[in-house]
Amino acid sequence: MLIHVESHKQDKSVGRIRQQNESKIIAAAEIEFARHGYKGASIQNIAERSGLPKANIHYYFRSKQGLYAAVLSNILNLWDEVLSELDPEGDPAQELEAYIRAKMALSRDYPLASRIFGIEIMHGGPHLKEYFQDGYVDWFKGRTAVFETWIAQGKMNPVDPAHLVFLLWSSTQHYADFSCQIDAALGKQQAMLDATEFDKAADTLLHIILQGCGIRQP
Repeated sequence: MLIHVESHKQDKSVGRIRQQNESKIIAAAEIEFARHGYKGASIQNIAERSGLPKANIHYYFRSKQGLYAAVLSNILNLWDEVLSELDPEGDPAQELEAYIRAKMALSRDYPLASRIFGIEIMHGGPHLKEYFQDGYVDWFKGRTAVFETWIAQGKMNPVDPAHLVFLLWSSTQHYADFSCQIDAALGKQQAMLDATEFDKAADTLLHIILQGCGIRQP
């Protein structure tokens, strides 16, 4: 019994170390891929930036392509999870507010990953083919069905659900992908907007989108 307990503790410790190392590597990879793109990115530079041996990267991710896929998967999972949380039985105003604020927080906290995704898409998404083919259409229809339900219930105007989702994606991700332009326009000297500006942006988007959809704020 004692051996089993000690083994369990050791497994948890190893799992925690692995998770920490993978997080360090992905954070370093985001910087490298955002600056140099997939082709120009160097595993050696990522290793040095993460403070881990190059062998660790190959151990956890096997290759540069595997690491790049992990970076993309990380941000896509976060985005998809937030959109999947929209509840057709919920109040549209509250549901959309939660979504917009969560999506803005992701743009604030993961700007590099968002830019990498944008670059990948502009190049035709060669590393995203499997993601877009693996039940993606059905998943997306499930998300637009939430808005169709609200429209059928008379809770919002009959806008096109698919294009509303595209608007939500583009407007929230803009603050990550085009932060340099936003900082320049607002006269900011920092690399990213502060929490106050993000709140203002979220308030503005929320007001415009709810008004445009005919949804009353509580």
